[in-house]
Amino acid sequence: MAAVEGTTKKKVIIDTDPGIGSPLTEPLFDGADDAMAIFVALRSPEMEVLGLTTTFGNVHTALATRNALHLHRKLRIASFVHGSDGLGNQDFPPPATKPVDQSAAAFLVEQANLYPGQVTVVALGPLTNLALAVKFDPSFPKKIGQIIILGGAYSVNGNVNPAAEANIFGDPDAADIVFTCGADILAVGLNITHQVVLTDADREKLEQCDSKYARYLCKIMGIYFDYHKDAYFIKGVYLHDPTTLIAAVNPSPLTYTEGVVRVQTVGLTKGLTVFDNTKKRYGEITAWTGMPTVKVAVTVDASAVVELMMQRLMTDD
Repeated sequence: MAAVEGTTKKKVIIDTDPGIGSPLTEPLFDGADDAMAIFVALRSPEMEVLGLTTTFGNVHTALATRNALHLHRKLRIASFVHGSDGLGNQDFPPPATKPVDQSAAAFLVEQANLYPGQVTVVALGPLTNLALAVKFDPSFPKKIGQIIILGGAYSVNGNVNPAAEANIFGDPDAADIVFTCGADILAVGLNITHQVVLTDADREKLEQCDSKYARYLCKIMGIYFDYHKDAYFIKGVYLHDPTTLIAAVNPSPLTYTEGVVRVQTVGLTKGLTVFDNTKKRYGEITAWTGMPTVKVAVTVDASAVVELMMQRLMTDD
């Protein structure tokens, strides 16, 4: 797939946690979800993927880095260590490439400085690396182009517990730092991603096509489908990571509202994302008062997202 001549590619960093959690301990997300998003990025002529940074989430970070290297061997990878597991229990051989000797936060800051206002970060895991980048360089929020976050549950229950979505729950302190840092942020929560489903019929199409990307994904999707059948009673899987990535490729399937997001960092509702639509002026100063606003996705054309994802995955080089 070639880029349209004369167009400028969007520079993207994917901050990800590729791997599959134990069905007993971390059943919520699957490396297939991250892999689909990474492959869509690599198959999108609109994008130049500057690198993958890894964090904990589905797996401990050392293994997330290994999995990211396995998914694409030629990218520059900035490793920041935290997390543990694999890709569909396929026992793939170790990748030949190695992570660069640089923290993810330093890599994020470096790229923002190299290309001020031009870099989009697609954050598919806990927001630890981005929070560290903010702490490392307070000017980072103004230099980064946009941060698209898979995180939060807006007016719906979470998936770790009724209050919290997994990525925010993974590091709520980091999430609160990022949401209030002043960067251009678009949050894609469970209220959106639970509408976007890859069905059994879609999976069959991927299995039957000739694309190496589709065939690879079909090898590692079994656990993800099994989990959704047991936990959600659906014949399909939620496309959390690909939907968020596609918001960077083509945001038109999404609409959003704007307001202030704060994150509960302790207690029963740890990881809860609380959204203030700024439509009311409160009589007292609150934890939301004076904070920068962010965009939160509120509707999605699910069929358009699935169609675009399938199109990118079912074509080869």
